[in-house]
Amino acid sequence: MIKRKAYLPLIIGIAIAVGIFIGSTFNFQNKSVLFSSNSNEAKIKRLINYIHYDYVDKVNTDSLLDDAITTMLTKLDPHSVYIPKDELQRVTESMQGKFAGIGVSFIIHNDSVAVSSVIKGGPSEKAGIKAGDRIIIANNDTLFGKGIVKKAGISEIERGTILGNRKMSDAVMKALKGEPDTKVNVVVYRRSTNKTLNFPITRGDVSISSVSAHYMINNSLGYIKVDRFARTTYDEFKHDLDELISKGMTSLVLDLRGNPGGFMDIADQIVDEFLEAGKLIVFTKNKNRKVDKSFATDKGDFEHGKLYVLIDQNSASASEIVAGALQDNDKGTIVGRRSFGKGLVQQEMALGDGSAIRLTTARYYTPTGRSIQKPYTKNHTTEYNNDYLERIHNGELISRDSIKVNDSLKYTTPEGKIVYGGGGIIPDVFVSIDTLSTFSSQLYGNLSPFVFKYIDNHRKEMNKWELYDFVKNFDKNNAIFNQYIAELDLNFPISPNAKEDLKRYFKAIMARNLFDETGYFMITQKKDNMILKVIELDSKK
Repeated sequence: MIKRKAYLPLIIGIAIAVGIFIGSTFNFQNKSVLFSSNSNEAKIKRLINYIHYDYVDKVNTDSLLDDAITTMLTKLDPHSVYIPKDELQRVTESMQGKFAGIGVSFIIHNDSVAVSSVIKGGPSEKAGIKAGDRIIIANNDTLFGKGIVKKAGISEIERGTILGNRKMSDAVMKALKGEPDTKVNVVVYRRSTNKTLNFPITRGDVSISSVSAHYMINNSLGYIKVDRFARTTYDEFKHDLDELISKGMTSLVLDLRGNPGGFMDIADQIVDEFLEAGKLIVFTKNKNRKVDKSFATDKGDFEHGKLYVLIDQNSASASEIVAGALQDNDKGTIVGRRSFGKGLVQQEMALGDGSAIRLTTARYYTPTGRSIQKPYTKNHTTEYNNDYLERIHNGELISRDSIKVNDSLKYTTPEGKIVYGGGGIIPDVFVSIDTLSTFSSQLYGNLSPFVFKYIDNHRKEMNKWELYDFVKNFDKNNAIFNQYIAELDLNFPISPNAKEDLKRYFKAIMARNLFDETGYFMITQKKDNMILKVIELDSKK
């Protein structure tokens, strides 16, 4: 078999042909002029047939076409991408905010599928499955021991590794997921009663949360963490916003750190909660110079509250639309580090075989007219994505003064604040990255397995905790934490700072397993530099 590099001339040829083919499927205005015959489609089909039937070696033409499309799109811009059909469902589920399944979260523990949590309102909760149950059979699929190893198709070498667990997790999800309203018979072993139980479950839509946490930091300051802008994000956000307002919130922290973006219209709806009617949120411009503008309406429920938006170097796209719209309208305070710098708009287009592409169709601009797209060179996606390393080298993650700005891309907000285009949103208040992090794989590597095992062995007493009481009082004497330290069997001393960090994350992961992400953030953010900065800022107003 000739290596794939030997196929490079073919890939290039097919890329050109596929480009013609893809182009012919788009709804261009001049489509009837440019593609008045099927000759180009016939050409690509003939080429593939030649390769399939006459090429000297056996070739996977599907894989070859995937490579060709991927290569071609990298020559356009860094954000036009190909999504193979085996990935499209996962991507679509994440952005739609739901999937069809039984509604459990699980981990692979000793070749056993252990339910770590049951999604509220989901099919499994209604059927009676509980956290701690071991799923041993789903229909005719054996999901424990050698059965799950065989189903995952892994070797003994892979067994127990992260890769092996990932393959086993994928195999479990394939067995449990399915079309809505289809049946799956689930057999579980319940440790608390030492019984095997049978649960016939009807699969249904299960929500995938995109707003992972919300809580009151103090009596007046609320917090909402948005992970991505999925189709369900606004509804989740609005529910949490209203709840915090009912608890007396007058200042809000909107955390967009690490948020890669999503649907523009969802970002617009969230911004609308903060801006007065008629304020410009964002506008887009395509290659024909057509301009589409989005304006705030009169529906906003937090137009008069204090607002702090947290961003970092991984906040991108729709996150930057939110931050840019608020900054350009002199609403709230942007806190953190310069955002990613993605000002291109993509549209998903199906290719007819279950795969799709996301093609850049427009650029977006903040209300003052700035593009925050960082520079890129075509066919240099790797360098573009490694911009984070360049920021480290330049020192801008440590010092605001190290952020490079282009005076020709200077803009002024209505209240006279200077803002810049050309590469991300520069925050109003800079907070450097934490350089004192004491993360060590030897300290943290076995943390999640220990936490699961401890909760599983003490589930009755652990289930008695309430969230706020847990955050305040759990393991005050460090007895459980010290058990973990003893199990590490370290041959070196732990520094006081490292021990405090580890203790905090130990408790946070306990909270995540018992409750949800809110518990995790409530604990970790007690030493979060951006949160501490916001508390300082808010106390002065």
